[in-house]
Amino acid sequence: MINRPDIVAVMVGVAVDGPYSYRVPEGMTVERGSIVAVPLGPRLILGVVWGPPKDLIAHNRLRDIAQAYDAPPLSEELLKLVEWVARYTLTAPGQVLRGVLRSPEALDAPKPVIAYRRTGHEPEKLTPARLRVLDCLMDDMAWPKPALVGASGVSSSVIDGLERAGAIEKLEMPPPPVVMPPDPEDNPARLNPEQQKALDDIRALDVGAFGVALLDGVTGGGKTEVFFEAVADTLRAGRQALVLLPEIALTNTFIDRFTRRFGTRPAEWHSDMTPVQRAKVWRGVLDGTVRAVVGARSALFLPFRELGLMVLDEEHDGAYKQSDGFTYHARDMAIVRANLAEARVVLSSATPSVESRNNANVGRYRHVTLESRFAEAAMPDVSAIDMRINGPEKGEWIAPALAREVFAALDRGEQALLFLNRRGYAPLTVCRSCGHQYQCPDCSTWMVEHRFRGVLMCHHCGHEMRTPKVCDECGDTESLVAVGPGVERVAEEAAVRFPDARRVLLSTDMGSHAQLRERFSEIERGDYDLIIGTQLVSKGHHFEKLSVVGVLDADLGLAHGDPRAAEKTFQILTQVAGRAGRASRHGKAFLQTYHPDHPVMKAMVSGDREAFYAQELLAREAGGMPPFGRLAALIISANEQQTAMTYARSLLSAAPMAEGVRLFGPADAPIAMIRGRHRVRLLAQSGKDFDLSGYMRFWLASGEKAKGDLKVQVDIDPMSFM
Repeated sequence: MINRPDIVAVMVGVAVDGPYSYRVPEGMTVERGSIVAVPLGPRLILGVVWGPPKDLIAHNRLRDIAQAYDAPPLSEELLKLVEWVARYTLTAPGQVLRGVLRSPEALDAPKPVIAYRRTGHEPEKLTPARLRVLDCLMDDMAWPKPALVGASGVSSSVIDGLERAGAIEKLEMPPPPVVMPPDPEDNPARLNPEQQKALDDIRALDVGAFGVALLDGVTGGGKTEVFFEAVADTLRAGRQALVLLPEIALTNTFIDRFTRRFGTRPAEWHSDMTPVQRAKVWRGVLDGTVRAVVGARSALFLPFRELGLMVLDEEHDGAYKQSDGFTYHARDMAIVRANLAEARVVLSSATPSVESRNNANVGRYRHVTLESRFAEAAMPDVSAIDMRINGPEKGEWIAPALAREVFAALDRGEQALLFLNRRGYAPLTVCRSCGHQYQCPDCSTWMVEHRFRGVLMCHHCGHEMRTPKVCDECGDTESLVAVGPGVERVAEEAAVRFPDARRVLLSTDMGSHAQLRERFSEIERGDYDLIIGTQLVSKGHHFEKLSVVGVLDADLGLAHGDPRAAEKTFQILTQVAGRAGRASRHGKAFLQTYHPDHPVMKAMVSGDREAFYAQELLAREAGGMPPFGRLAALIISANEQQTAMTYARSLLSAAPMAEGVRLFGPADAPIAMIRGRHRVRLLAQSGKDFDLSGYMRFWLASGEKAKGDLKVQVDIDPMSFM
């Protein structure tokens, strides 16, 4: 313990590079990890005691800690994680800590629940309402007031009257837990032999030590049931479990499956929660009453004290990359945290990232495979439709061969899915008279028409305008045309082609998360025949009646010059094709493509995923790309393009000479302007064993400091090149 007159270092939850020194006032006891409030300038701010100060400073020059919260200290592994993430990502440790202390309401003492029970004294006046209240309390249990009002059907004034009469007494009870502890013995899965072998492989990792398993299984192979049993093992060992999901929209179905397995809901952590809900979960994780959490990537920084297992479902998903604030990849940071916590990690995917697959190939991760679908369901047949030969008529987007398969599925009473990973009605609006193209005024991207809402929208900054009736440039009233398809345009064509089908359109901008969850439930019940959707429908859903999937533009992901384009395209095509035929029905998937001989299309049609991974790894190795090399990006932005470019050139001239490092740029970023700020990119490439984070830190320290409206964003291990 550290007691007065000692001085302690406190890391504050703001973007500072290190802790500040504070005095511990008389009567206060703190230790490393204690959560405190300290004065910083004119305000109080949350912080964490980091240990003894590095420098001795006279007491009279220091300020006192204002408050030490009545909460367990943060764990040593979490404090080390903050330091590690800050050092690796070139982020101020205080900014990383802010991601840990993101629920200040949780630090207030939990409010007791007011409850009532009988005293045994009968009131002089017994009305029917009073009798109903007393009947409810015959079990001699204490009832919270809202529950008592609801059960007896009386007003709260009746309860107050009984208390004044001495017939019941008021009690203060501790609040109920945010969730009940999951029971690992409640409803164990009945695994088939292949699933049992996969579980045995995971169990070969010591439940009390660090280890990573890549659960590499086909879509519909029963991966969830396998890692649920790993969660159960962790709970039996007295440790906490965290399951990360890439999309909030997946949470509801997953929660239902968890509840069926463990007899109670897990705690949740995502942006749809209220501050009160988040506070309860955060506090429960810290004090250990919450044993299992299902959440989005930010749950990685929850204050677990006994973390024993982390599962990343759909581990390949790009949503695990945090791009705002400080940049990090939740998959990579989960491995780091597990190492610090002596915990296990299960990375689950039907299409593992190339990095994870390589780690499994070389033995860093235990490679656990599921090669067959659950309950003997067959993998879908995948066919390519060559759009150069068998494409649709001009102005249409559904090829005749695909339309025939959709009709056949509908005639059989089955469901079909039309997939296009492009939101809105059309990606571009053009004037036929003068050639004017509608572009976002704040970004270097085209405005996307959303016809259902009557707006043109920028998908990067959110700027919207009403869809014009006349051309802003030439004033022509009949010349504006939509160019290219979006998912809304596909839905419009589907309404004409399949008028009798019950149709539903699914896209992230077509409703709230709650509304989308309801649509998914309706699809599972069979309320719709034809589903038209974006990437939202490609993963994590089990539609028993779905037998035909049509991908309308299978080449879309290959068109951006992204070094990861082949991997991303293969992953999303595999995921969406895997929605078909997941039960007793035979599934078919059709890929509309202008490049049927592309390695991705050939791998999809042949079902030879191993050939794809082998070829992709060879290409990555030849180019020195991850996982055989490392990348780091600097995005310089300013209000004027010349300002950003001039500063980027200045930074490049200050770059240290180092063997094995190649620098590229400066060049305008592919999306050269977002929210009115011009963006210029510098890229560093090195070998995999080179300390690229350290190099970037030294480089930035050597260069001219950004001033005025200049901003520099560092992205270690970039996943996107936009």
